[in-house]
Amino acid sequence: MDIGFRICKRERIAPKPLIEAYAKVPVANVSDSMSRMTAAGSRLRPMHKSGGMAGAALTVRARPGDNLMFQKAIDMAEPGDIIVVDAGGDLTNALMGELMLAYAITRGVAGFVINGAIRDVDAFVETNLPTFAAGVTHRGPYKDGPGEINVPISIDGMVIEPGDIIIGDSDGVLCVPLDDAEEVLAKAKAKHEAETNQMQKIADGKNDRSWVDAALKAKGCLFP
Repeated sequence: MDIGFRICKRERIAPKPLIEAYAKVPVANVSDSMSRMTAAGSRLRPMHKSGGMAGAALTVRARPGDNLMFQKAIDMAEPGDIIVVDAGGDLTNALMGELMLAYAITRGVAGFVINGAIRDVDAFVETNLPTFAAGVTHRGPYKDGPGEINVPISIDGMVIEPGDIIIGDSDGVLCVPLDDAEEVLAKAKAKHEAETNQMQKIADGKNDRSWVDAALKAKGCLFP
């Protein structure tokens, strides 16, 4: 296969029960459980109305402004997939709009992560299919390639392998490597439980703030 025009098979894919478990945990808690070292960049913002997403990554590497392989990826998508497109972050041309969105819904696509632009934003808000993109423009795409499907890609330093777990909510998008998914999930659930308990203590007026002064004293801070 020629580099630039190749379609690969996913060798592995995250199991459905694991994906469903991640759907119940805030992205921020998962991020903290990955040592705050991974992120897809603050430019990727939700273009839908509300709600989170969780699914297995179907990856696309595309030439900026071109959606030929992106189109093919929708044809290949399995129900529950998150299509993740690295188009270099270029915002000159939109990579998808309402026609592709409508077709993707019939395919059972669970969401999109697009390191590029979209158009027809009202359709994304109305259908509310989770979609995260770097921007919006009315200028449409080209359909010439090159591009690749189911290859490792990277968005702002975050590496995504085909079949990895992709999650997203109002705070942004995160990829959890499949090899680390069980360990990260256990940590994220524990952190979410701890924060839930802390919120209750705040509501009850029993929140312990002694750690703030302790941290300042440890840094040698002078107090009045």
